[in-house]
Amino acid sequence: MLGQLFSHQELAIMSRPVTPRIHGLLDYATAATAASIAPLLKFSAPASRAARGWAAAYGAVSALTDYPLGLTRRLPFRTHGALDALMVPVFPVLPWLLGFARDRRGRNFFLALAAITAVVAALTDWQPSSLPRRT
Repeated sequence: MLGQLFSHQELAIMSRPVTPRIHGLLDYATAATAASIAPLLKFSAPASRAARGWAAAYGAVSALTDYPLGLTRRLPFRTHGALDALMVPVFPVLPWLLGFARDRRGRNFFLALAAITAVVAALTDWQPSSLPRRT
C-alpha cells in the first residue's frame, strides 16, 4: 500500500530518517555529554574513567569518519556503523567488566548509551548514496 503512495527511495528515507549529517551531530553531542556527565552526576572513579575514555575514543572515531562532519574522513561511514553496532552489546556489560556495576548512575548511563546507540544505528541511512560526493 505504501509502495503505491511513495517511491522506493522515499520509503527508504522515511524508514531511515537519520542522515549522515544528523548522525554526526548526534555523535559529537553524545561524546560531549559522556565527557562532561561524570562529574555532574558524581560517577565513581571507574565509571568516570570509562565515560571519559569512551568520549575521547568516540570523538576520535567521529572526527575520522567519512561523513559531512568528519574532519579527516578516513573511516568509511559504513565501518563507523559497524563499530556502532558492535558497541551496542558491549555497553551494557562494561559496568560489570570494569567494576562499577554498583554505581547506579554510571551503570545506568552505559545502559542508556546502549539503547540510544541501538536506536540511532537502526534509524541511520548507512547507504553511500546519502553521502555528499567528494570533489
